[in-house]
Amino acid sequence: MIKKIIRFVWKFALWFIGLSILSVVVFRWVPIPITPLMMTRAVENKFDGKDMVCSHDWVPIEQISKNLQKAVIASEDANFLQHHGFDFNAIQKAMKNNEKGKKLKGGSTISQQTAKNVFLWQGRSYFRKALEAYFTVLIEVFWSKERIMEVYLNSIEMGDGVYGAQAASEYWYRKPAEHLTKIEAAGIAAILPNPRKFTATNSSGYINRKKGRIVKHMSYVKLDY
Repeated sequence: MIKKIIRFVWKFALWFIGLSILSVVVFRWVPIPITPLMMTRAVENKFDGKDMVCSHDWVPIEQISKNLQKAVIASEDANFLQHHGFDFNAIQKAMKNNEKGKKLKGGSTISQQTAKNVFLWQGRSYFRKALEAYFTVLIEVFWSKERIMEVYLNSIEMGDGVYGAQAASEYWYRKPAEHLTKIEAAGIAAILPNPRKFTATNSSGYINRKKGRIVKHMSYVKLDY
């Protein structure tokens, strides 16, 4: 019985590794049609008696303003173009502040967020974090930084039922993503920690101050994919 269990676990592990690598390789070129978060939100809305809204329109990175690319780097992951998937200094800082009871955004990089959004479910557990780390390594190996940014900006939640740069730009500013100004891009980046609570337009004082900081830091970001 023990040998059968070991054999089953071994085969399952091999299948999982093979399929996960295959999916990452395929999505190196193929647009992501839907993510686990999109499906989760749709189910949540269904149970809450709301419309199952999902606004998502994939566009190539050439049609996403460099202002938005710089804004999310400035806001979410300043070392995105330098690290290999993990910013250990940011993780260590987040852990120390968490131990002190301070409220701080997590140490997740854009690569980690992309891995989580595309391949995994939401939630907090060591098992899910381990899988997140595994998929982060895979996309860093098989994808370029430009591709990671393209997938990230096309799949993250940017409003209630709004996913990706194109849908967010149309929703918040009534214009295509390629025409976003610096302050507009900063507005979208500023709400990413909680896009269903905050708004990119008619924003609170907190978000407006955050927009200003993001615009300032955008000047230091050099896009050298």
